[in-house]
Amino acid sequence: MPYSVLHLDELDRIPLGEGIFRPVRHALGVTAFGVNAYTGDAVGDLVIETHDETSMGAGAHEELYFVAAGEAAFEIDGEEIPAPAGTLLLIPPGTTRGAKAAAPGTTVLVIGGKPGASRVSPFEYWYLAQPAYDAGDYARAYEIASEGLAEYPDHPSLNYQLACYVALAGDRGRAIEHLKIAYAQNPATRQWAAGDEDLASVRDDPALR
Repeated sequence: MPYSVLHLDELDRIPLGEGIFRPVRHALGVTAFGVNAYTGDAVGDLVIETHDETSMGAGAHEELYFVAAGEAAFEIDGEEIPAPAGTLLLIPPGTTRGAKAAAPGTTVLVIGGKPGASRVSPFEYWYLAQPAYDAGDYARAYEIASEGLAEYPDHPSLNYQLACYVALAGDRGRAIEHLKIAYAQNPATRQWAAGDEDLASVRDDPALR
């Protein structure tokens, strides 16, 4: 099967002292990152043991905590953080953290990985630029999305999006340069441009033939 589906309620419940371990990674066979869940059934139950991700049993992970149900009371380096359902907390290794249930049936999903191990996906750069594009601030959209060039200088879709922004901003030369890269790396972008009104001012330029 090319995908896996599992509800939190289907996960095993493995008692660990006061708290309950829910083995997400093992159940789904996740290999790209660490992910597990922890449950406290009653108020005051331990949900996340106090740790800083530097002990022998830890992965030295940057950890994202998502409160999936109930409410957790976190303590992070001595600071109390209330965390109702829907809360996201990102905590680096070396920072002490722990949490107890502040409501019955509290479950916290923990996603972890080595800091710096994962690159931002190319699409995030132009997604972040969408509000500026929608507002007609094409120069700002370009400024936001062009940050992705440091990681992906020759990415065809990123260069295509950047070409759209600068074409709309009136920077013909820069639009053509980005389109040249897009066309070279993915010939399908030439077909995209043929019907894209964002590129109407530049798509027939002789330099792109």
